[in-house]
Amino acid sequence: MAILVCGGAGYIGSHNVRALCTRSEEVIVLDNLLTGHAASVPEDVIFHRGDMRDAALLDAIFTAQPIEAVLHFAASSLVGESMERPLAYFNNNVHGMQMLLEAMHRHRVDKLVFSSTASVYGEPDAVPITEDAPLLPGNPYGESKLMMERMMHWAAQAYGMRAVILRYFNVGGALPGGQIGEDHRPESHLIPLILQVALGKREHLTLYGTDWPTPDGTCIRDYLDVMDLADAHLRALHWLRHTARPGQCLICNLGNGEGFSVLQMVEAARAVTGHAIPTLAGSRRAGDPARLVASAQRAREVLGWTARADINAIIASAWAWHQAHPDGFPD
Repeated sequence: MAILVCGGAGYIGSHNVRALCTRSEEVIVLDNLLTGHAASVPEDVIFHRGDMRDAALLDAIFTAQPIEAVLHFAASSLVGESMERPLAYFNNNVHGMQMLLEAMHRHRVDKLVFSSTASVYGEPDAVPITEDAPLLPGNPYGESKLMMERMMHWAAQAYGMRAVILRYFNVGGALPGGQIGEDHRPESHLIPLILQVALGKREHLTLYGTDWPTPDGTCIRDYLDVMDLADAHLRALHWLRHTARPGQCLICNLGNGEGFSVLQMVEAARAVTGHAIPTLAGSRRAGDPARLVASAQRAREVLGWTARADINAIIASAWAWHQAHPDGFPD
């Protein structure tokens, strides 16, 4: 039976597709290519270009081939954009989840791993953040992800589905060997923005706020290697197959448990690349929390997962990809 990867042509989804293929899983990708790249999908993987909100397409995919489980990465994910276009985020993310859960129920597919986010916590009272922390998202993106989580919970209760919700923080790095990596258009993620400065594609890195309540005034985030993240999804799939009970919905944070400020990330990138990487102070972005750092104790205890790559290794693999592909994917 196959694993359906929704959003499998995107940055995180495509790395999970490669990890699944390495384990000899049969993989099907569904992606509308709004932010993904067809070139990131292996040629021997079945690829459907289309939207998860298309019920007829979902029925065709679930009917054509037996599907055992779904990995869900297909969501709009820019905090700033969500503040400007909240209804578009609810339509794509929440309505998309509804269509997927309805299709899974119709076709009796009962295993789902969901790519969630630390944005569901908003501005935390304490760090590191545990899964029991208050859920107070400060932007429509985080709100939409929390709504998607709640939909999964109630679908699991009603229909006996088994689900894992992985709330992760900032992700970076690239596949070892450099075949695929991070390519957003326009780019908004910190590590590729820093590396674009190192490549000479930007004059400087804009710091979105230098007056945050942190030691150096810039935001602090927990950074996770994309292949460590893929390993967590494989472990979640294993847990669903061998441990989960009908109706059970497991929530796990994923992270290194250590926070790095934007300026610390710039310093690390300077060391890895050997480039100066100038910075320029800018205004805060609406919806950004000052500090997000994960407690991944539950993931260690239940899934046997731990983050392995340190920040220098994450930046080094990303740097290798960006040097080899300065303009990203050819499409």
